Amino acid sequence: MLRNVDPTVKKETCFIAMVVLILSVLEQAVFLIIGRWDYTVLLGGLYGAAIAVGNFFLMGLTVQKCLTLEPDEAKKRMKLSQQGRMLMLLVLCVIGGVLPFFNIIAVLIPQFFPRIGVTIRGLTMKDK
Repeated sequence: MLRNVDPTVKKETCFIAMVVLILSVLEQAVFLIIGRWDYTVLLGGLYGAAIAVGNFFLMGLTVQKCLTLEPDEAKKRMKLSQQGRMLMLLVLCVIGGVLPFFNIIAVLIPQFFPRIGVTIRGLTMKDK
């Protein structure tokens, strides 16, 4: 399955994964500093980070596929993918909130990390 993944999708997903990892470590440090850290924060952070990177990867696969489609079909596919991924995020985050061994805040915060990574990438690629 991963053999058919475009190198750009792999490269960008790795970049986002690194950003999510770095920001997740900072998230853990903040919980530790404010005295709220426990194992649920660690597990919630890991779970949330996996969800965030997985969502980004699925988006990349969709974009890769849409590049081979006609514009109208690509637009429909992107919209359907976005709706499906948002539903997936909702369900997975609710699961993270319901299960007692996940801290819900630690699950939700990493969902913003890919956006930060995309912004960083945009600023660093601006000159190229």
